[in-house]
Amino acid sequence: RRWRRWNRFSRRRCRAAVKSVTFYWLVIVLVFLNTLTISSEHYNQPDWLTQIQDIANKVLLALFTCEMLVKMYSLGLQAYFVSLFNRFDCFVVCGGITETILVELEIMSPLGISVFRCVRLLRIFKVTRHWTSLSNLVASLLNSMKSIASLLLLLFLFIIIFSLLGMQLFGGKFNFDETQTKRSTFDNFPQALLTVFQILTGEDWNAVMYDGIMAYGGPSSSGMIVCIYFIILFICDILLNVFLAIAVDNLADAESLNTAQKEEAEEKERKKIARKESLENKKNNKPEVNQIANSDNKVTIDDYREEDEDKDPYPPCDVPGEEEEEEEEDEPEVPAGPRPRRISELNMKEKIAPIPEGSAFFILSKTNPIRVGCHKLINHHIFTNLILVFIMLSSAALAAEDPIRSHSFRNTMLGYADYVFTGTFAFEIVLKMTTFGAFLHKGAFCRNYFNLLDMLVVGVSLVSFGIQSSAISVVKILRVLRVLRPLRAINRAKGLKHVVQCVFVAIRTIGNIMIVTTLLQFMFACIGVQLFKDGDVDSPVVRERIWQNSDFNFDNVLSAMMALFTVSTFEGWPALLYKAIDSNGENVGPIYNYRVEISIFFIIYIIIVAFFMMNIFVGFVIVTFQEQGEKEYKNCELDKNQRQCVEYALKARPLRRYIPKNPYQYKFWYVVNSSPFEYMMFVLIMLNTLCLAMQHYEQSKMFNDAMDILNMVFTGVFTVEMVLKVIAFKP
Repeated sequence: RRWRRWNRFSRRRCRAAVKSVTFYWLVIVLVFLNTLTISSEHYNQPDWLTQIQDIANKVLLALFTCEMLVKMYSLGLQAYFVSLFNRFDCFVVCGGITETILVELEIMSPLGISVFRCVRLLRIFKVTRHWTSLSNLVASLLNSMKSIASLLLLLFLFIIIFSLLGMQLFGGKFNFDETQTKRSTFDNFPQALLTVFQILTGEDWNAVMYDGIMAYGGPSSSGMIVCIYFIILFICDILLNVFLAIAVDNLADAESLNTAQKEEAEEKERKKIARKESLENKKNNKPEVNQIANSDNKVTIDDYREEDEDKDPYPPCDVPGEEEEEEEEDEPEVPAGPRPRRISELNMKEKIAPIPEGSAFFILSKTNPIRVGCHKLINHHIFTNLILVFIMLSSAALAAEDPIRSHSFRNTMLGYADYVFTGTFAFEIVLKMTTFGAFLHKGAFCRNYFNLLDMLVVGVSLVSFGIQSSAISVVKILRVLRVLRPLRAINRAKGLKHVVQCVFVAIRTIGNIMIVTTLLQFMFACIGVQLFKDGDVDSPVVRERIWQNSDFNFDNVLSAMMALFTVSTFEGWPALLYKAIDSNGENVGPIYNYRVEISIFFIIYIIIVAFFMMNIFVGFVIVTFQEQGEKEYKNCELDKNQRQCVEYALKARPLRRYIPKNPYQYKFWYVVNSSPFEYMMFVLIMLNTLCLAMQHYEQSKMFNDAMDILNMVFTGVFTVEMVLKVIAFKP
């Protein structure tokens, strides 16, 4: 009985310790130490570093084993194995123990791979426990594994089918060039799988197709027929776009989780404030005031909610006339007339920013005639269009400069034009600063990011004019910054400005995806270092050997991350793959197809990072643009589908059916509108296209004459069709 009591007490204490924040951060520190130990491995490292790494790995393995045993004891085996992460952790620890025992007993040589040790880096995702947005993203990615598994199964079936078909068509037939050994072949099943996967990624697939054509005699014979196989296989690349759809769906789920949690937090804060005020009112013994305070509190909370919903994530600076625009956009006036205007014309009509309160340059009041005149001038459509023309001409002048002959006549004339452009832009900024003020009051010119961009571009040009010596490097840099002039058009085109705002919002909130992708990249880089460090060397000549390393290698973690980044872009990744396959070991030359199974590492990396995570970035931009587009209609009671229906009804322009009253003209109209006439013209168009496609190089004179006659016949027939339609549809 005493033992049971002590057992329950110790398990309760251990369970509390395991679930404490201190234990959590202790494990995170161990994970970071494990990460540092693994990432410090590199080629030609000193012996003392290898010994330290071995000792550190054994100590960390012992600590992770203790963590696993403590969790098993405190939670119980059944509760411990409920968590998938605990199962994975147990698998990693047991694998590390098994590997250590086998190496110490010299039953097997040290693998150096220690993939189990590297996969333990996945523990670093536990840091997302106290990072809500990142935790929601990781949770949505894990929840999508079922959809991804189904897609991968379908993709794997396609790869197997086309690999077997490729072996039947091209097996042993890529040996037509004895001077060069082909690596992308269909000589065996594993090689066929790699070749088909390479074609699906789109990297150098046309070279494989041309090899297949040459294997059947070249393009002058029936070898062109085999290109159908490669075209169909490349079309199956559409399956990879499903990754993008899954990514968009996952991001939408993550955003909905974030929104729900924010609303829940706001609701808790709201209840907390209401409870606090209620207690204060009870202490004051003022029940009537309490009721009034509660009602006022509700109104205030709703106001807070409306203010939170109305907040625009970009830009945080004040825009002149922003409040007035929001008030005017609440209830747009529908103009009376024979044709109702579109919703986009009502809601997206550009409003003129009024003159803000406060004095400009401390001397010009809001009603000053000079300030009012400047306001009218800068908002006049002729002035706005003229500035846009000057921006385009200035950009064209920058593109027309001669970078080699700096003192040529063309550059001299463009320099004079640059003075005119810069003076015009400076005059525009002076007018706007006179209208809106400089900086101090709300709605001032310099409180808008796009206006600051305009001021930067013009200021750079003015400073470069002030310093005439072209030998000064600062002047050269300032003149290079003139290329920012086309960006001034952003502030004058509403659609372009909206796109730029969406891009900035996406960049600002894309950090979570960057963190997840970087962690995955780092994990695969560590595994790559264990697998390939100094294993992909080339021995190019049989004579005097040159020990030359590959440009992209896995000798250390940074080089491995760079090599894997090139793989994720699909640029030249098959060459790196076959170098890794031929790699034998440290300081040993390559052997042809020595480790084909290494290709599994590259395939898994491409599927996880290149296919899925890279599409996550694209999906995030799509979701951001959708959210920013919906914010324009946040005060509209119609949903997206209802707005589209109304938009479609307003934009509909039904066509009147024209029927001629003249009986002779009616006969022509009846003929050209009949179905047989349409089918006949369609057949003639297809025949004409076929004749044009039959022309080829070194065709005979008889063939040329026949093609010319057919072209004249088709031209005559189409001319008759045109005449008939002109007669039929002439009003």
